[in-house]
Amino acid sequence: MRILLGISAYYHDSAAVLLVDGEIVAAAQEERFSRRKNDERFPVHAVFFCLKQAGIGLADVDAVVFYDKPVVKFSRLLESFLAIAPAGLPAWLRVLPSWLSEKLNLRQTIRDELDGLPAECPILFTEHHVAHAASAFYPSPFDRAAILTVDGVGEWATTTISRGAENRIEMMRELHFPHSLGLLYSAFTAYCGFRVNSGEYKLMGLAPYGQPRFADVILENMIDLKPDGSFRLNMDCFSFLKGRKMTNRRFEQLMGGPPRDPESPFEQRHMDIAASVQEVIGEAMLRLASQVREVTGEHRLCLAGGVALNCVANGKLQRAGLFDEIWIQPAAGDAGGALGAALEAWHQFRKTDHIGEGGAVLAGTGGDSMHGTLLGPAFSESEIRQTLEAHDAVFEQLDEEAMLGRAAELLANGAVLGWFQGRMEFGPRALGSRSILGDARLASMQSSINQKVKFRESFRPFAPAVLEERVGDYFDLTAESPYMLLVADLAKSQRLAGPADEPPGFERLKHERSTLPAVTHVDGSARVQTVARERHPLFWRLLRQFEQRTGCGVLLNTSFNVRGEPVVCTPDDAYRCFVNTAMDWLAIGPFLLSRQKQTVEKPRPTYDPIPD
Repeated sequence: MRILLGISAYYHDSAAVLLVDGEIVAAAQEERFSRRKNDERFPVHAVFFCLKQAGIGLADVDAVVFYDKPVVKFSRLLESFLAIAPAGLPAWLRVLPSWLSEKLNLRQTIRDELDGLPAECPILFTEHHVAHAASAFYPSPFDRAAILTVDGVGEWATTTISRGAENRIEMMRELHFPHSLGLLYSAFTAYCGFRVNSGEYKLMGLAPYGQPRFADVILENMIDLKPDGSFRLNMDCFSFLKGRKMTNRRFEQLMGGPPRDPESPFEQRHMDIAASVQEVIGEAMLRLASQVREVTGEHRLCLAGGVALNCVANGKLQRAGLFDEIWIQPAAGDAGGALGAALEAWHQFRKTDHIGEGGAVLAGTGGDSMHGTLLGPAFSESEIRQTLEAHDAVFEQLDEEAMLGRAAELLANGAVLGWFQGRMEFGPRALGSRSILGDARLASMQSSINQKVKFRESFRPFAPAVLEERVGDYFDLTAESPYMLLVADLAKSQRLAGPADEPPGFERLKHERSTLPAVTHVDGSARVQTVARERHPLFWRLLRQFEQRTGCGVLLNTSFNVRGEPVVCTPDDAYRCFVNTAMDWLAIGPFLLSRQKQTVEKPRPTYDPIPD
């Protein structure tokens, strides 16, 4: 038996993953335990969860694998600062202490953090984009495939094309920093008043309210996008090399004004800018994918890197039909790098015959090896009861069938339900284990959950969870989308006629566009999650019970958290979130709680326009 511990840390969304003979046993982001959103610190809590889940200790670990090469990354930072000296001096002085204290000698830092790791246990390093590529290919259901990785930046690479075959990944082409689609999108994220590395999905949600009238300006002045998908940024429009700001005066001139203050209302201009950069990213990904097909000759594609979480671009790519099948790593960002690092090490060991065959799922076995992303902690009935009793909570206990029936009935009657069941998901999406659920048929549900439960911007769309066997009845989608990473249009049979004259901006929210208004965005699309019985049986059964009562096989599904906080991890997290919002009910393990019966403070006031 060989046990590998994969780690990502010190940039964004740190995580730990444990492999036992190639099988993914446990994976979690540090933020879920520390309760610090996008926690970049060393994932010590996530590491010890993984070990506990496997029933082992640090002494049993055969190798620790980190998701990039810090010395190479440090050389890139140094070269970048020297190239613009003295302009980059303040930024250099700001980052240097952390590199000298913990990042440059990362082997020692890891040993210091993992006190008890045997001295003979090797600490290995993969290249950042190799880790992303490995996270995309090895868990996929394919025995060979093209791989496209697109993110902000690793060591030097920002975009890579590679090919996977059985237990080997061949890196073929790459683009280098500072030319980056991820950094381009982050620059627009910051310009529109959202936080970089956590607000990109808000920019994507804002885009359908605008028109891409700035797309040509971006293509003519900010990014030189070639027919083969290669590109170069015009650095005269950006300032991220020099300091904390992403954009500069030239950028502002081209976009028609100063950046949006996070406290200020949105203008139509901001919506148009969001639509424009989304258009550019979608076109760039299409051109890159076409080049990937030509270079690799493969008819299946795997995607990873932070840009692979752009489900609008993914949907566009899927509809283009360039590849027969596309598989996207559900933890496509830096958290998934921990998984890829461990998998790459495992397959390197396999190639040298140091270990026997292992647990990776290959083509023909019926699915991927991500276990539906249900790789985090679960809690026993006694652990949940102990938490509820410590809070003096009022609850009733039900068997599984009764719980499913009651939950489906409550949802059919318009309740907002917190759903905390089984193992926590790995990655940014709640997929039916740490979810807030509602009736997608109710037009009021979208704004109600946004303002009274999530305390976030009312323009933000929610995702539909749909029975996989019924997806074609509701959406123009022929592929499965188990990880909520594809946007598709509503099926014609579900669409409603829109207004004769389409109103601008947020006025579009006032018009119902489908029979599922709570999950239909203003452009008639939705970010779809298909729920399969074999992948997520309990959530599937809940959807089936809801369908039996209502005739509708779709529920609104959003993550169990409020603005500014990570998704809930423990029963204590779930109860605190439940009682401090206007959520109606909580189904947590076998226990059902009514909000009205809890003796707690009133929920937080409703929230509307201020983003993170």
